[in-house]
This record gives sequence, C-alpha cells and structure tokens, in this order.
Amino acid sequence: MNKLFVVLLLGTIFLMSCGKPTVPESLNPGGDGGYKIVSRLSTTGYAQDVIKKDNMVYIAQGEGGLMIVDVSLPSNPLVASITTKKVRGYSSRIEMKDSVAYLAAGGFGVTVVDVADPFAPFVTVSNSQMKPAKSLHIFGSYIIVGLSEQGFIISNISNPSYPFTCDDTEVPGYAQGINTTADSTLLLVACGEVGLSIFDISNFQEGYGIYPLINTCDTRGYANDVIIDDESIAYLACGTAGLQIIDFSDTAYVYVIGSYDGDGYAKDLMLKNNKIYLAAEKGGLQIIDVSDPTNPTLLGIVETEYALGFDMDDKYIYLADEEEGLIIISIPNQ
Repeated sequence: MNKLFVVLLLGTIFLMSCGKPTVPESLNPGGDGGYKIVSRLSTTGYAQDVIKKDNMVYIAQGEGGLMIVDVSLPSNPLVASITTKKVRGYSSRIEMKDSVAYLAAGGFGVTVVDVADPFAPFVTVSNSQMKPAKSLHIFGSYIIVGLSEQGFIISNISNPSYPFTCDDTEVPGYAQGINTTADSTLLLVACGEVGLSIFDISNFQEGYGIYPLINTCDTRGYANDVIIDDESIAYLACGTAGLQIIDFSDTAYVYVIGSYDGDGYAKDLMLKNNKIYLAAEKGGLQIIDVSDPTNPTLLGIVETEYALGFDMDDKYIYLADEEEGLIIISIPNQ
C-alpha cells in the first residue's frame, strides 16, 4: 500500500513538471532579451549618470567629478580625461548643450564644464545658486533644474558656459526628474512620494513667467524620473514601484493606465522603439515592451551591480553603474 502511494505521488509530480511553463523564456527574469555586455570600464569615482555625444561619453561620477571616455571602439573604451578641480559636491546627474556639460551636485548646485576639448575640459561655474540640484533638463536656450523641496528653477544658457537664473517655482513634494512636452506647453515633474505634477508653461516669458499647477497624479513608490511619448503618455521611474504609466491627454483627468513592478529600485528611464529602458539599481537594466502601455511586458534584463543612469544610440547602451563603472551593452537588431 505504501509503495503504491509513493509511485502515484511521483507520477503526479512528474506530470505536473512536464506541463506548459507559466512564464515564457522571453519573460524569464535573468533572460537578457539579446542585450549583451560588450565591455566594462572602471571609473575613478562612483558612476551615477552618463551622456553620449559623438564618440565620447561623459560620466558624472559622484565625488570623482567628470570622466570623459572615448567609445569609438565600444569593446575597448579609453579614458580621455578626468576633471575634479573646482568640481565640488557629489555629481549625480549630467546634461549637455553644445560643448558644455552641466553636473547636478545637490547642495553645491550645478557645475558647468567646458568640454570643447574633451581631453582638456575646464570648469567655468562652480557651486552655483541652483541648489539643491537633483536633476537637469535642457529646454531650448534654458536649463530647468529640479531642486527637491525647493521646486524647480529656470536658468538662461544662451551663453552656455555662464547661465543666469530667471525664477523658481514651487512643486508638491520633492522635484526630481523633469521633462517638457514637444509643443513646449506643459512641464512634467516627478515629485517623489507625490507622483507626477503637471505645470502650464505656455506663458514662458523667457523663464520669468508664472507657471500654474494644472494637476497631479498620485503613484505608488517614489517618482524619480519622467519621460514623455508623442501620445500624451508619461512614463515614471518610481523606486520600489518600478515603472508607472500615466495618461495625461486630458490634463483635467490624469490617471495611471499601466505599471510594471520588477526587481530593484527604478531610478532612470528612456523610451525608444516602443520599449522602456529602466535602470533599477540592483535590479539591473530592464527592457520593457510598452507597445500597449496598459500592459507593459518584460523583454529582458541585463544584470549589473547597481545601475543608475544611462544613455543610448542605435547600437549601444552606455550605463553608469555605481559599483562597476561604465558598462557598454549591445542592442540586438530590432
């Protein structure tokens, strides 16, 4: 009797294990979706964010200032220069306009670096009044800086090396990532625990206008960054809540239409070819199909130690990993 019971039990387990898997291979956490690491380069500081221009990548690396790397050959990146002199504070975000790099450095404001010669860059402005600088967004001849509890501030960079501040605006919560719509009428702010805030900037007045708050949308998690597509959809990196997707086509009725909550802490994101690329600290770089924004689907994960900021072109992703440095990842043929 006991032997017969054991045989039946083992047979049942075998049949269950041979059933159709509930998770396709393409969705298996650990599958890379065809995205492959082609090289790594250790940085002298803690890599936080990166931007690519021409054959160079520019890395904000915390207390290590600015590192510039030649990526002409992605499989063999080479350090062009490291700038620490007059770069104060902890450089956590980077943006560029023309041949000038802007580093967000928290309580030390925004550091401005002339990188016309990437092998010999130099600081033109250190410890600016745009603080505490958490994020940067280039808007024509202006830079908009997220100032956490201080809201956001607009500065004119017609002379890119020497910005002058125009005015600041209060926001609900803590201003982190900032973006603007293609028609330049709306400004969206990722506001930490408040979620998304939307401001009317149609009356811009060279940065001195009054920008009314139109609406907010509460999200799960802590909103760190926001990007916008052409269909009035906002994508937010929301910390432990992952990706949150918001419809703001009717600004009087703004609501979450989809989400993807993966591993890690969602910090930075980009949208390309109906895919969201999401840097999620210990959760690595996640690639999510958002062709149907109401039903985002994981395509793959590139596992890294601590993914923070990144940039990309048509062939490669350039990832700033706080522990590993610069990681270059190949993009599969679409």
